[in-house]
Amino acid sequence: MSLIKSISGIRGTIGGAAGEGLSPVDVVKFTAAYAHFIGKNTDTESRTIVVGRDARISGPMVSKLVEATLTGMGFDVINIGLATTPTTEIAVVMEKACGGIIITASHNPKQWNALKLLNSDGEFLNDAQGKEVLRIAENDEYTFADVDSLGHVYINDTYNRKHIDSVLALDLVDTEAIAKADFTVAVDAVNSVGGIIIPQLLKALGVKNIIELNCEATGKFAHTPEPIPENLTQISDLMRDGKADVGFVVDPDVDRLAIVMENGDMFVEEYTLVAVADYVLSHTPGSTVSNLSSSRALRDVTASHGCTYTAAAVGEVNVVTKMKETGAVIGGEGNGGVIYPASHYGRDALVGVALFLTLLAKSGKKVSELKAGYPAYAIAKNKIELTPDIDVDAILEAVKKRYSSENITDIDGVKIDFPDCWVHLRKSNTEPIIRIYSEASTIERANSLAEDIKKVIASL
Repeated sequence: MSLIKSISGIRGTIGGAAGEGLSPVDVVKFTAAYAHFIGKNTDTESRTIVVGRDARISGPMVSKLVEATLTGMGFDVINIGLATTPTTEIAVVMEKACGGIIITASHNPKQWNALKLLNSDGEFLNDAQGKEVLRIAENDEYTFADVDSLGHVYINDTYNRKHIDSVLALDLVDTEAIAKADFTVAVDAVNSVGGIIIPQLLKALGVKNIIELNCEATGKFAHTPEPIPENLTQISDLMRDGKADVGFVVDPDVDRLAIVMENGDMFVEEYTLVAVADYVLSHTPGSTVSNLSSSRALRDVTASHGCTYTAAAVGEVNVVTKMKETGAVIGGEGNGGVIYPASHYGRDALVGVALFLTLLAKSGKKVSELKAGYPAYAIAKNKIELTPDIDVDAILEAVKKRYSSENITDIDGVKIDFPDCWVHLRKSNTEPIIRIYSEASTIERANSLAEDIKKVIASL
């Protein structure tokens, strides 16, 4: 059993003893701590919290616990039912709620679930806020409401449509161009909430020909849910048969978007953001942001438009903070997470689908032809396992000194930028390892760079 407590929320495996997984006791404890924190720190007068969930099997059970705990803390609950992470974020703002809880373990397998915690802006809690929630939970510093102050639960199943309508209203989404292109689109939604909302979105965009794979929201994931190449053989095989112009794959809570080209090859998750940013910048020039472990291709495309790119520490909340600081018009993460402030400050696969289809329709190109026009990079992901007694921070500091003549960024681990490649080293928060991400013109070169860094660390 596993229970992982972090600033963005609480995630764990279902079952087992309290404190060893995401047991009912743990769900109540952390929900109560969050409610106590929101009640003390919100800027709104609202005592309403939005709750949405993905389709995983444990969702109904966890949702009932969350609702009961929130009402027991004196909050009203707006239950929006099966909903994506970005849908829930939008609902918090539209309802003028003081916060929100998304019940989803994102790309984790079916035995996992999690509580993702939002503020009144529909955005994830920052580092200090997340730590305060954990402190409150650890010390049981919450008090339940008396019988006359209990909250109520209200059901609102309109937010999928409201989310879709908000995407259609974006200035850079062109439904006429998409309809005229007459695309055939394949969708793999891994049997979660994307299976409900992505086909609805495509129809609203004017797509008439939709091939649905794993679009029944049963929570019985048809494959490992993370949308990476090794898990996407089904849709890849379909695309190779020439049955669709483009394929879209989302994770269980639909904040990440992977694209499959018409020939069955991966567009590569890193390039979802690159392509969307290219389209946005061609119409609304401005700065861009991604995290330190994302592809250099975004920096290159941003520069080609005469605009400025900035890197943020890894984590959606860090990217959003940097986007606000720089006034970025587009940003996100290399895992297929598109953040478009014209919509809202959250990773949103619906926005990614709509903007990408508009780009594809207006370009008159095949998806593979679009990809060929972007800088060619490949990212390798490696790690070094260490014994628990090794001082990881000291090792990273030594690596930083060893490469001090290169361009170094140390806001999140150590990133070394060479003229034609880079390597990023970060310590894991949950295990004694150093994660090594490297990027170069080929995957062989990227892995070779990682091996060079491993040798340097071994020598230390």
